[in-house]
Amino acid sequence: MTSTAAEVLRLLTVRGQTLAVAESLTGGLVAAELAAVPGASKAFRGSVTAYATDLKRDVLGVDAALLERRGAVDPQVAAEMAAGVRKVLGADWGISTTGVAGPDPQDGQPVGTVFVAVDGPSAAAQAGTPGGKVAALRLNGSRTEIRMESVRSVLALLLERLVGEHPGNERAQDTEQNGGF
Repeated sequence: MTSTAAEVLRLLTVRGQTLAVAESLTGGLVAAELAAVPGASKAFRGSVTAYATDLKRDVLGVDAALLERRGAVDPQVAAEMAAGVRKVLGADWGISTTGVAGPDPQDGQPVGTVFVAVDGPSAAAQAGTPGGKVAALRLNGSRTEIRMESVRSVLALLLERLVGEHPGNERAQDTEQNGGF
C-alpha cells in the first residue's frame, strides 16, 4: 500500500500541493501510511483523528444537524470531513474516512459500511457536488481488514482524482522540477 501513498505524495510534491487527512474508523492509519513515505513532509500537512462525533462537529466543522439526523456514518459527513480538514489544516487537498469497522453496527449502519472522500481544488466542479468525490464501500472481513481496506481505498480515490486533474506525463514534470534521475 505504501506505493500508492508514495505516488500520491510524489504527485502532490511535483505540483507544489499539500494534503490533510481526517480520520474516524481508521484512527490514524491513513496518516501513518503517508508518514511512512520518506520525504512525506513536502506535501503532507497533518491529520485530525476525530473518532468522537463532537470532534467531527467542533474541529472539522461537520454540520451538527446532519450529524444528529444521519449519524457519523454518512456520505455527506465524509464529504464535510474532507472539506473541513482541508480548511482547518490549510491544505490544497483533504481526504477522509468514516464508517463501521465493527464489531457492532453504528448509527443504524451494518459493519463494513464505509465512506471515503476527497476534497480538492477543482474536485467539487468535477464531481458536481459541494463536497468533492465520495465513495461508498461495503467491506467484508475482520475489523483490521475493514480498516486497512479503508486506508487503501481513500488513497486510491485521491490518486484517481490527482491523475484525473492533470492527465499528462507527471514523471517528465518531476524530472524537470527536481533535477531528474
